[in-house]
Amino acid sequence: MMKRKILVIDTSILCCWLQVPGKETCGTKENVWDYKRVNDLLAEEERQGAIFVLPLATIIETGNHIAQSAKDRYECAQKLVRIIQKALDKESPWAQFSEQAELWTADELHKLLKEWPDQANQRLSIGDATIKSVAEYYAKVNGWEVEIVTGDEGLKAYEPLKPTRVPRRRK
Repeated sequence: MMKRKILVIDTSILCCWLQVPGKETCGTKENVWDYKRVNDLLAEEERQGAIFVLPLATIIETGNHIAQSAKDRYECAQKLVRIIQKALDKESPWAQFSEQAELWTADELHKLLKEWPDQANQRLSIGDATIKSVAEYYAKVNGWEVEIVTGDEGLKAYEPLKPTRVPRRRK
């Protein structure tokens, strides 16, 4: 049976996967992420039918890290562009990027402006606040399990609760 799961990819994980110089690892000493761990996880989740989501904040932040890296900028940029293209084209396992468009409406941005100062006070960046919104959106719209794949434990704490499975009664 195919897994009904969405993976929201955070900047820290995408940088490890792309092997951006200076960002090849992330996480804590007890929970280190590197290219192999990220690649193994994504390959297994894809095999099980998970859908990958690339938030706009992840694209922008990863692009910034690539542009500021000491070397391999062109190669890393090319890898990022290939992933963005897959998301634009809804090439499996990537969710179509345009599905997130409603998160950038005036109403949603007003909601972000209202909520973010309190979140900033709790050390949640505006980029992470939008990633949290993406995760909540997919959890609400699809009712699937949504996991934020990140090396940032603070962001991971905002992951939507897993949906409860109601067993079906046999007739």
